[in-house]
Amino acid sequence: MKRTEVRTPRVYTQPERGAQWLRRFQGKRPLFACVLGFTATGLVPGISAAGKTPRDRERTAIADAEFLHSGPQPSPRYPLPPLTAGASPVLISRAILEGQGIPLALFHAGLPLAPAVPSIDLGGQPAACLSTGQAMPLDQAQRLWQQGLEWGERLATRAEVDYLILGECVVGGTSTALAVLLGLGVQAADKVNSSHVVCNHAQKLALVQEGLGRLPRGLLHPLAIAAAVGDPMQVVVAAMAIAASRHGGVLLAGGTQMLAVFALARAIAQAEALAWEPEQIVVGTTRWVIEDPTGDTVGLAAEVGDVPLVATPLSFAQSRYPQLRAYEQGFVKEGVGAGGCAIAAQLYRGWSPEQILQAVDAIAHRHAHLSNPSSETAPA
Repeated sequence: MKRTEVRTPRVYTQPERGAQWLRRFQGKRPLFACVLGFTATGLVPGISAAGKTPRDRERTAIADAEFLHSGPQPSPRYPLPPLTAGASPVLISRAILEGQGIPLALFHAGLPLAPAVPSIDLGGQPAACLSTGQAMPLDQAQRLWQQGLEWGERLATRAEVDYLILGECVVGGTSTALAVLLGLGVQAADKVNSSHVVCNHAQKLALVQEGLGRLPRGLLHPLAIAAAVGDPMQVVVAAMAIAASRHGGVLLAGGTQMLAVFALARAIAQAEALAWEPEQIVVGTTRWVIEDPTGDTVGLAAEVGDVPLVATPLSFAQSRYPQLRAYEQGFVKEGVGAGGCAIAAQLYRGWSPEQILQAVDAIAHRHAHLSNPSSETAPA
């Protein structure tokens, strides 16, 4: 998709509802809840670029959580893992939270290692590879669902919070998103995105078909589909979105993964006749996701239906750092709520795309200096 010069967040689907949502929360204070999870899908060779090696990818979420909470540190317990190219999108989210004073809540939905910073443990376990068709026990998914409903209610009713940004960090999460979307009947093949420059659609689809092929025939409850081929984050955030929508706005911060979360929330709400307010919800991402020529996020949002897709116009073309400029070549694109946080930065304190870039460049400079005080190079 050819880029058009836009200064404000742009609405790509459900334009009237999306524009109304943006107007409603102009100047309002959000809370960013980031849900961390893990799926062994992320360890499949070549499946993700969010860490060069399987060991790196196993620690990506806890490293991002530490940086998101504490910012650049001289000796982090879990340094940001090296990427094939680019820098972690957590730099974007941290720069905005720090610069605008946006509160943060971290949730541990199922990780191999506990985060080194304060987080709320939801009692989940890492998911097996989606290809097994048994990613999570159903009773675990049910417990995570209840936790998500409770925390969505608690966060949305805080007196100082006007709306929630719900983000994630799950390596391999676009593959589990594809699995859940196809399991729910959404025509998502060849439409999802990835952290690779060229999306590995064939590899993802082969894993998904193997996983879905192991499920029993006949209609399955949507929560059972998520348990079979999804990841812990999806269940928690879908429940949070349902509960929070009853009280105010929800910005699902991500692309492919949050479209899958919305589809899952809607399917479970219908299956269980749950009260919720889907018109309170938008999906917010980056223009790098929207403009990815190897995915079709706008088409996927149209297939999912009934949710506005919004994107920040943030550009890194003028960044001082090659690892950030790499976003303009299609590396990384999104993650850790980066797109949603950038949208919120424009709404809450009116930051322009240039101001966001300045804040991200500044935090990248601090990170580079602390990581290697004798060097002025960009973060790894």
